[in-house]
Amino acid sequence: MTGAVPVDVGVGRRRRALGPRTVEVAAPRETVFDVVARPYLGRTPRAMHGKLRVLERGSDMVLAEHYTPIVGGRLRAVTVETVRFTRPERVDFRLVRGPVPYVTESFLLAETAVGTELVYEGQLGTDFWRLGQRWGTAVAERWAATVAASLASVKAEAERRAQAGGR
Repeated sequence: MTGAVPVDVGVGRRRRALGPRTVEVAAPRETVFDVVARPYLGRTPRAMHGKLRVLERGSDMVLAEHYTPIVGGRLRAVTVETVRFTRPERVDFRLVRGPVPYVTESFLLAETAVGTELVYEGQLGTDFWRLGQRWGTAVAERWAATVAASLASVKAEAERRAQAGGR
């Protein structure tokens, strides 16, 4: 599950939905977008050094390693993903290397009367028919927990910034 030895043979590929998961954020869409994008496009905050390392940075896309503790923190999963930014409405992730051969994800941001609706959706794919499907179920559970924590963090930081009047 660490992603150290990715297997992508394309045989018996099964895909499953990740999400959708919707979060209402009491902050402007630009602020929410900045909270999501800044660790990638700007300087990665010190607090995120154990979770994220940008390998290559462009103006609207990065290649980044993400670290997720697993097995009670004794191991960590490492994924490498491209992250593409379309200001201010979306951020797209595509897995390059990880514990499964295929993942695409999006954060979609829409303005609402009270702030921003942030919708997470994605797809996870595994190989080897039912065997891979079982593996995908195990990975998807951990993936969903990681995404939920990320969305909660984005919501809290964006709302904090909005209350403080800054971006």
